[in-house]
Amino acid sequence: MTNWIALLRGVNVNGITIRSADLAELFRGLGYTDVRTILASGNVVFTTADPVDPAVLRSSIEQALRDRFGYDAWIVLVRHDSLADLVAGFPFASAADRHDYVVFASEPVALDDLLAGLDHDPAIEQVARGDGVVYWSCPKGSSTTTPFAKRAGAGRFKRTTTARNTNTLRKLL
Repeated sequence: MTNWIALLRGVNVNGITIRSADLAELFRGLGYTDVRTILASGNVVFTTADPVDPAVLRSSIEQALRDRFGYDAWIVLVRHDSLADLVAGFPFASAADRHDYVVFASEPVALDDLLAGLDHDPAIEQVARGDGVVYWSCPKGSSTTTPFAKRAGAGRFKRTTTARNTNTLRKLL
């Protein structure tokens, strides 16, 4: 048995509304167990019975989401047992006036592309490559306006990356 977290991109924004109960029902219908959704932003914790190729698992879930909810779905899969280390590895000091994020990717090269030639002010936003993720900290209220935020929000990353606040990630543990 393997415990996974599916991080859905673009759920409950831009007119794509999926109720948590419907999302959990879809995962149970695919044969997964211990299904639970966290918040209403597309976070699903679930268990697979047999070892499975992550690429095949991702593809089947994305197709099921497309078929059931009628939108062009993209997800990032994270093994549940690796999430605690990713959160613990956050390299920047937390502060009440900042938001701390972890950016995940379904294709590792996307993380390198996110950072390539990035021109940002480290006094305002902090960005660092981690093990299979990018860590990012920015002032509250600026998560769409900093240089990294603008790059991460670019259409070319829509299919491959998604970010989660560290507070949300702790709830997934």
